[in-house]
Amino acid sequence: MVCRDISYTYLERFPALREVSLTVRRGEKVALLGANGCGKSTLLKILDGLVFPDAGTFTAFGQPVTEDNLEDEQFSMGFRSRVGFIFQNSDAQVFSPTVSEEIAFGPLQMGWPRSKVEGRIGDVLEMLGIVDLADRAPYQLSGGEKKRVAIASVLVMNPEVILFDEPTAALDPRTQQWLVELIAELGRGGKTIVMATHDLDVLDVVADRCVVFSEAHSIVAEATPHELLSNLGLLRSVNLV
Repeated sequence: MVCRDISYTYLERFPALREVSLTVRRGEKVALLGANGCGKSTLLKILDGLVFPDAGTFTAFGQPVTEDNLEDEQFSMGFRSRVGFIFQNSDAQVFSPTVSEEIAFGPLQMGWPRSKVEGRIGDVLEMLGIVDLADRAPYQLSGGEKKRVAIASVLVMNPEVILFDEPTAALDPRTQQWLVELIAELGRGGKTIVMATHDLDVLDVVADRCVVFSEAHSIVAEATPHELLSNLGLLRSVNLV
């Protein structure tokens, strides 16, 4: 995935990104860091094809990702099957009557055979330890359980790239630890991970590279987790400590 000189403004008045250039390599784990409102979530939405830059270009898997291209069914299905996005707020992502139906929604939209979908549902439920939730209604679940279901609805597609927006926010410590270990495991399995986070304590586990945004909505530094955590001046300048 390659972003070149991307800028984005909300309502033509509120800048979210200013001339952002970023390359994410296959199998890399990248953490996006910065203060609230610096543009991390907007960049994730661009990487998922949910919004489109006002200026600059975004290319994924060797093809430009544009509004016109995503209106092409073949291109859209290919892109959507290769990139998954797990929102910060699971309530915005989980909407089906039961957990099993939620997990099945994406593959069925892609035209997968029902038999294949049912097999994948079983695999993902077991992988995430939520077999007992299969017939439950999502609105009955705890925050941590909803997060697992949201993740399952993405992993069922077996995407190459997984985007996480503040994945550990508002979770209890046990679920946070589980999720950090899952992200690390996905990385070891060859998945490309891009995550926006404020959680400095998990960087050495979930990231190979840290991309730091200023409050002026641009990238000001790239570093390894160790390099970033050793640079107190930088962390203070971008309001992370």
